[in-house]
Amino acid sequence: MKLKSLAAAACMALTGTAALAQDAPVKVGMITTLSGGGAGLGIDTRDGFLLAAKLAGNDNLDIVVEDDQRKPDIAVQLADKMIQSEKVDVLTGIVWSNLAMAVVPAATAQGKFYLSTNAAPSALAGKGCNPNYFSVSYQNDNLHEAAGAYVRDAGYTKPFILAPNYPAGQDSLTGFKRLYDGDLAGEVYTKLGQTDYAAEIAQIRASGADSIFFFLPGGMGISFLKQYADSGLDLPVVGPAFSFDQGILQAVGDAAMGVKNTSQWNKDIDNAANATFVEEFQKEYGRLPSLYAAQGYDTANLLLSAMAKADVSDADAFRAALKAAEFDSVRGDFSFAANNHPIQDIYVREVIKEGDVFTNKIIGTALEDHSNAYVDECSM
Repeated sequence: MKLKSLAAAACMALTGTAALAQDAPVKVGMITTLSGGGAGLGIDTRDGFLLAAKLAGNDNLDIVVEDDQRKPDIAVQLADKMIQSEKVDVLTGIVWSNLAMAVVPAATAQGKFYLSTNAAPSALAGKGCNPNYFSVSYQNDNLHEAAGAYVRDAGYTKPFILAPNYPAGQDSLTGFKRLYDGDLAGEVYTKLGQTDYAAEIAQIRASGADSIFFFLPGGMGISFLKQYADSGLDLPVVGPAFSFDQGILQAVGDAAMGVKNTSQWNKDIDNAANATFVEEFQKEYGRLPSLYAAQGYDTANLLLSAMAKADVSDADAFRAALKAAEFDSVRGDFSFAANNHPIQDIYVREVIKEGDVFTNKIIGTALEDHSNAYVDECSM
């Protein structure tokens, strides 16, 4: 594997497995968030992807990594440079849905493959689907749908729900309401990047809510949970993994204990691929992997599985090889729906403490072999 970026130091020598059979090189452009707010999510995405590539030992994989700074205009500039100057075959790595919406349609229109390690907005799953666009993570609504199903089945009848006002936040509350079909105590969209939630917490207090569902990824979730814990409110909190994932929990601390959250991955999923991933990630980086790292790892292995079967210059064959998804996912069973989004189980996790480390354990399955609500809108 060849790597060109300021992040090259993140790749240290690992004992690789046998290289996969592929004569033609594939050049990958990874655009992800490596600085500023949300940098931990992009770093984990990058590190998971690079770990899989190193373990495979494939010298025909050439990876260029760049920092989008969580800015759509920067992401577009980087994508243009990678396509026009770097001549990449595949793009990947974007964490945020507003950046994905700025990059993905233009990239696929130019015949490039885009493999999403995270962002998967509904606009790209339905009418905006494209044969060259594959979401390896989920469809944005999915983990929120699972949370809605959990809240419904747990018997809560007046949840207060909130999320940031951007595509993923809108998909979040849409997804939650799709499978929770009861009354709401309140529904609020917050500002993307917001850090002060005093007004929202006051609304929750006055609403008569019996529970809270929120989607606030990265530093937004850290701020909200700490302020909520200090507020004296003691309602059950439910959310998707993004606000309770491994890289965030240490910053949140005791305020997250016992919180239920939904995810398609956790470190205790019992299969050989996941055991190898968790062990090797800790060995390489000295920390437990997050959901973002797991998604990056699976994305690289999907790409490697396609490289083993087809030449990227034969777009039809390479597309079919990606669609086949013949790789060992850390999630276990994995396949693509007709609109190139995963069919997979989604779990309920609980935040626990192992020694001095906050982490999650799976306590149940919210949705089995779950697809997405936009398949029929996709004309592929």
